[in-house]
Amino acid sequence: MLLRIISTAVFSLLMLKSSAQQHRFSFTEQKMGAPFTIVFYAADSVSANQLARQCYRKVDSFVLIFSDYVDSSELCRLSAAAGKGLGPIPVSQALLDILLLSKTAFEKSGGAFDITIGPLSRLWRAARKLKQFPTAASVEAARQLVGFNKLRIDSAGKTVLLPDSPVQFDLGGIAQGYIAQKIMDYLTGQEVTNALINASGDIVTSGPPPGLPGWTVGVNVPENEAALLAKKLLLHHKAVTTSGNFYQYMEHGGKKYSHIIDPRTGYGVTFQRNISVIANDGVTADWLATACSILPLQKAKKLVRQMHAALLISEVKRGKVVAKATKAFADYWK
Repeated sequence: MLLRIISTAVFSLLMLKSSAQQHRFSFTEQKMGAPFTIVFYAADSVSANQLARQCYRKVDSFVLIFSDYVDSSELCRLSAAAGKGLGPIPVSQALLDILLLSKTAFEKSGGAFDITIGPLSRLWRAARKLKQFPTAASVEAARQLVGFNKLRIDSAGKTVLLPDSPVQFDLGGIAQGYIAQKIMDYLTGQEVTNALINASGDIVTSGPPPGLPGWTVGVNVPENEAALLAKKLLLHHKAVTTSGNFYQYMEHGGKKYSHIIDPRTGYGVTFQRNISVIANDGVTADWLATACSILPLQKAKKLVRQMHAALLISEVKRGKVVAKATKAFADYWK
């Protein structure tokens, strides 16, 4: 997933609640294996740097909960408890929140989005690394372990009852959007009203830069990481995520199998396209981008409209970029 932010020169202006000048500050640190950028307007560099440090500490705390690469994370410990007959397992509020959001995504997408896809993710990750297409039997064995409906979540008791079979979670299609939105919510609580968060392409915005109608965001051309579509997006108080499946795939039997896996079949999708979703929050934009990368076009459009979001699908056909979008997407072109 990759978006490019087009920088725009902005001049300081007086805030309504303060006579202090507001200046643009931008911070970037490597988080979750990719750049995590925070841009906001503040009165001085001392307070801006302090606020940025607080934001990144919050990011780190979420990573220790959600990561499937850190064995000591709460998510990995929850996975390890599956199949051991331990009964309902207490979870933190943050993990409970993202599990409930993931349940909504699973149900709304008809199973196209499923955070229990871990066994399939690991199988295909190893296959790409070894450059060896997995057998049908291995794919089916992994697929049998997938299924969010096997979980039982008690939101009141803050517990999760896991199935008797192994469970491996993969929050790759929702955690970045969740974290980006939580950081934006924190900034808003600190009276920062003009900000943009870019968690490796999961972008969340609040108010626009002072004196401007919105944040200008570019979307990549399919099959070209360096090029952008001619049109740009103009956003404020919205989130946008772009998911692309052109760059990671395996070829087998004359087909390209994307790294984006359909949990219902166990195989990567065989069409190549970029999906951009604009939604009211980072979580919704994130999981919708994944689900719409899997679903047929009409079902993807229907789902996006149901979630009060907007969708752009870009494909390359005969050397030309072909874009299809829901009507609402046109409202965000600059």
